[in-house]
Amino acid sequence: MKEFEIIYKTYFNDVFRYIRRLSGDEKIAEEVTGETFFKAIQAIDKFKGECDLRIWLCQIAKNTYYTYLKKSKRLKSIDEMDVSDGESLEERLIWSEEAKKIKQALHTLPDPYKEVFTWRVYAELSFKEIGQIFHKTENWACVTYHRARKKIIEQLEGNKDEEL
Repeated sequence: MKEFEIIYKTYFNDVFRYIRRLSGDEKIAEEVTGETFFKAIQAIDKFKGECDLRIWLCQIAKNTYYTYLKKSKRLKSIDEMDVSDGESLEERLIWSEEAKKIKQALHTLPDPYKEVFTWRVYAELSFKEIGQIFHKTENWACVTYHRARKKIIEQLEGNKDEEL
């Protein structure tokens, strides 16, 4: 049990930031993060160490958040979200009318682009932390993120041309 306390203290903030970024709501993030660690302690024997522990916890957190959304029926219409001009791609991913298109473009990306972009945008991890997850350099994480970002932008611009 002492080992799980260490895990909790080490990864709580990462999981919380990831869910806060997904949900946009601090109270929901607190609730889902707590539930995540409850589920993780029940399933810790199933963790085989094939991936980074942070990845495993964030996957549990993401699934817990989606279950939360289904139960509470809190899915917002993308059309109801406010957007201001000049926002970065990361801000548009969460708040803009194009969020659905951006997420669809993200899901078409091959790994590691999809994973690196998700860790950077949703979990707010540094390039150094992302590099450590993949056992690569900080520079590799930075380049991979920017390539993923470029691919998403290109895909979105291509979709706009098709709509005209």
